[in-house]
Amino acid sequence: MKQFFKRFAPYMGGYKLYFFYAILGTAMVAGASGASAYLVKPVLDEIFINKDVAMLAILPWLVVLAYFCKGFGGYIQTYFMNYIGQDIVRRVRDELLGRMLSFEMTFFNRRRTGELISRVVNDINAIQSAVSTYFADYVKEGLTIVVLVGVVIYQSPELAFYGLVVMPLALYPLTLLAKKMKKVSKRTQEKNSDVTSRLAEIFNNVELIKSNSGERFEVTSFAKENRKLFDLNMKSVRVSELTSPLMETLGALAVAVVIVVGGHQVIDEKLTVGSFFSFMTALFMLYTPIKRLSGIYNKMQSAVAAGERIFEMMEREPLIKDGEKELEGKIESLEFKEVGLLYEEKRALEGISFTLKKGESLALVGDSGGGKSSLVSLILRLYEASEGEVLINQEKIRHLTQKSLRSRIAIVTQRIFIFNDTIAHNVAYGEAVDRERVKEALQKARAWDFVETLEEGIDTILDEFGANLSGGQRQRIAIARAIYKNPDILILDEATSALDNKTETEFKEALAEIMRDKITLIVAHRPSTVSLAQKIALLKEGKILAIGTQEELVQYSPEFTKIFHQPLG
Repeated sequence: MKQFFKRFAPYMGGYKLYFFYAILGTAMVAGASGASAYLVKPVLDEIFINKDVAMLAILPWLVVLAYFCKGFGGYIQTYFMNYIGQDIVRRVRDELLGRMLSFEMTFFNRRRTGELISRVVNDINAIQSAVSTYFADYVKEGLTIVVLVGVVIYQSPELAFYGLVVMPLALYPLTLLAKKMKKVSKRTQEKNSDVTSRLAEIFNNVELIKSNSGERFEVTSFAKENRKLFDLNMKSVRVSELTSPLMETLGALAVAVVIVVGGHQVIDEKLTVGSFFSFMTALFMLYTPIKRLSGIYNKMQSAVAAGERIFEMMEREPLIKDGEKELEGKIESLEFKEVGLLYEEKRALEGISFTLKKGESLALVGDSGGGKSSLVSLILRLYEASEGEVLINQEKIRHLTQKSLRSRIAIVTQRIFIFNDTIAHNVAYGEAVDRERVKEALQKARAWDFVETLEEGIDTILDEFGANLSGGQRQRIAIARAIYKNPDILILDEATSALDNKTETEFKEALAEIMRDKITLIVAHRPSTVSLAQKIALLKEGKILAIGTQEELVQYSPEFTKIFHQPLG
């Protein structure tokens, strides 16, 4: 637990004034708790035994003041500690997401979406109580214990020994329970990730599930995972709640001894009734924060387990290191020099070499799995080349900052990404919205015809994944996004696969104009799309078998003629 707070210590530096107010409130609670216990002695001795009328007029107001200070101090402490905790959690969540987004694509490919969501949501929620409520309660209950122990010792040092012996006796079993709780909490967090992942998978594939009548199968499968989570949660409850009967039993034994010893002292007139009841009140009040502390300590184990999972991500270094140079000026050339790519020990690309200059275009063709998409991913540095170099303007791209590099490149894939936002913000994604530029991009992408018929036009909110659009409409929005960016390098990976023949023909006419001052790579299987490129590269099993114009490949490459039985264009 010490390591947990040590890791979060850097986040606590900017809250000195808030900590001061919170500690002030905590001190008020502790002091008022001690005062309310101590006031039992004069109330009994002075009012009920000595019949002191003057004290009758004063002491009730002191009791009211003590409890007012306790309540007001608790409010101050709770508010400011929650502010600190909530703000730290907000900052950690932002930083965690930013950190995860800096990781290479391999990281995301190897992890389930639900697991990543669980890290940002469930794990962060688990630490929220630790850095706000639990920490504040530790301080409050700790100070309260110190003050009440002082009252107990002041009233009777001898009785204090018998009453407080329970504290060291409870340490060993509480430590064992805390270790057990940490293990259970870690397993619970992992199972929570499994359940979140399962839900994400179900909702992302709901169309397939319904089409194949898989609802019952999915519910049954999910119920098994959910049951395992339930069992772990109940195990967590069993372990954490053992502290209560343990402390109750030890406390009762101590109280019984105090009653016997204290009773004899009162009978022998060595201790007044008021002092004895003040002692007993403080002792009873003391056991409450001790029980709370032991309970908080167990609950903290869940936060510690979640914190380990969070800092596993925070301390992980991206495998693809960002460059230091800013890409300045227009991109004039793109070059691959003997580039190879290993993906999970499997060779995806080998010996890839070609050069493209501004205004030139290259179509990448070949069977599925040939390495076409892997090749274009290297340009964006979504993956790092295992061998060789990719150069832009004669500069190795690993020396360039990823932001400056990717700001000059636009890619449209057959896997369309639509956000739950307006059409305008989807088209201008990552940039400020210029309504005229948005309209122009939609027109060039042949999307304006359907957008202008919508009641809200470019301000129409699109559903998640663009569910309120057809496949062709979604693809045209994605094409408009690439056009709006006005990139130096344009990558079209099966970008027209969802367009009908008429729309594709119209878009090809617009695309020819767009490609004039750009470096363009086209991944396609349709002969009509491939014909847009000046040169064609035929890939197979990660290698370029042939590269040249359409006429050259038809003449010299049997593999190319097998793929395209009809003339291009």
